[in-house]
Amino acid sequence: MSVSTSVTTTIAVRVAALRRAARESVSGLPREFWWLWTSTLVNRLGAFVATFMALYLTLDRGYSASYAGLVASLHGLGGVVSSLGAGVLTDRLGRRPTLLVAQVSTAASVALLGFMRDPVAIAAVAFLVGMASNASRPAVQAMIADIVRPEDRLRAFSLNFWAINLGFAVSAAGAGFIAQYSYLAGFLGEAALTLVCAVVVFLKLPESRPACTGPASASSSADAGAEAGLGAVLRDGRFMSVVGLSFVVALIFQQGYVGLPVAMGADGFDSADYGVAIAVNGALIVVLQIPVTRFIQHRDPRHLLIGSSILAGYGFGLTAFAGSLGVYALTVAVWTLAEIVNAPTQTGLVVRLSPLHGRGRYQGMYTMSWSAAALVAPLMSGFVIDRFGANWLWGACAVLGTAAGLGYWLLVRGLSDPSDPEIDKAPEVGKGPEVCEGPEKGAGSEKDAGVGVVADPPKTRGRADEAPAIMAANPDL
Repeated sequence: MSVSTSVTTTIAVRVAALRRAARESVSGLPREFWWLWTSTLVNRLGAFVATFMALYLTLDRGYSASYAGLVASLHGLGGVVSSLGAGVLTDRLGRRPTLLVAQVSTAASVALLGFMRDPVAIAAVAFLVGMASNASRPAVQAMIADIVRPEDRLRAFSLNFWAINLGFAVSAAGAGFIAQYSYLAGFLGEAALTLVCAVVVFLKLPESRPACTGPASASSSADAGAEAGLGAVLRDGRFMSVVGLSFVVALIFQQGYVGLPVAMGADGFDSADYGVAIAVNGALIVVLQIPVTRFIQHRDPRHLLIGSSILAGYGFGLTAFAGSLGVYALTVAVWTLAEIVNAPTQTGLVVRLSPLHGRGRYQGMYTMSWSAAALVAPLMSGFVIDRFGANWLWGACAVLGTAAGLGYWLLVRGLSDPSDPEIDKAPEVGKGPEVCEGPEKGAGSEKDAGVGVVADPPKTRGRADEAPAIMAANPDL
């Protein structure tokens, strides 16, 4: 066999393997998931406000880093306020109506923000934008949990995260150049694309909120709703520990959007330079998210969370040594690897700890940890950079990452092995007071607070050879 023939054969084998891996990564998920995925992608293609708010206020409007931090914190405060309320609406009103209200409100408030000139008005509208834009997150995450089978959820959350960053990778670079000519065009572009998302939801996504049937439905549903209320969420010590650690990790990742642009601006880089550097984040996620997910999907999530937290902290810590655009991009690549592992792993853990009829509330509380980080991170970065310099901020990130890794290690020492087959053992069919059903003969769940029966997950289109799994209630999860 000639050398050229051997090389051709090797390339053909590798291409076939890549095609098979890609097909296995995206196949078997329901049609509704892909419409939700499309909505997410379109939304992120128009991302502008959260990414370029600091540069808009400091470079275009001439405000200080502290004022930019204050406005970004008000944006985060809006998310904190809306997260729990959106979680409750997701459970009570439904996933689809909550998404529609959130997206239309986001489009209107983002467009309005572009026309604000008074500093008080900018701050007030930024708060409204934060409320509206964060209100959709609990609904999206709960809907994915409803319509995707338990064994496919890590993959589904990874693909959704991939869509977020695929859109972000395109928008960050493009919006950076748009910002050099007109920030207003960026605001209006985001508003228009957010309205497109609302249209997709309205036309293509049915409601997925599980409904209960059976002789004991009324009383059991009421009990489940009561037990899954906000008070029960706050009393769930294990889950709230996860929320607290999520806040610390999110505080680190937020510095990529509030601390990093200010620090780069102080070093003489412009908005286009920052756009190129931060686009590395989205580009790497686009390239690596699917293969990394295939690598980690059967690994212990406890170890993944510990390692990703530490890597995130020290990835940002390395920014203290950056002096050129290339080095800044390299540091972004380091903490991006942590984000690729952390985001879907932690979201999947939240779903596993959530009762069926409390998914919206639990996801709202989890979302609030990120919103609270968005509130605190700008104040933290603005204060530290103004008073001590950017290097102290990056050192603090390294300390926080170490602390989060230690926190996960302490938390998971008492948890059972996630690979334990007892966790996902199916109950006997027909046992329990009721069956909870979603739009396609049920939505999967790991536990139903107080009810004890979990529905069949929806049958997945494209995988007729796989029977739908039945997930058992598991109070020890």
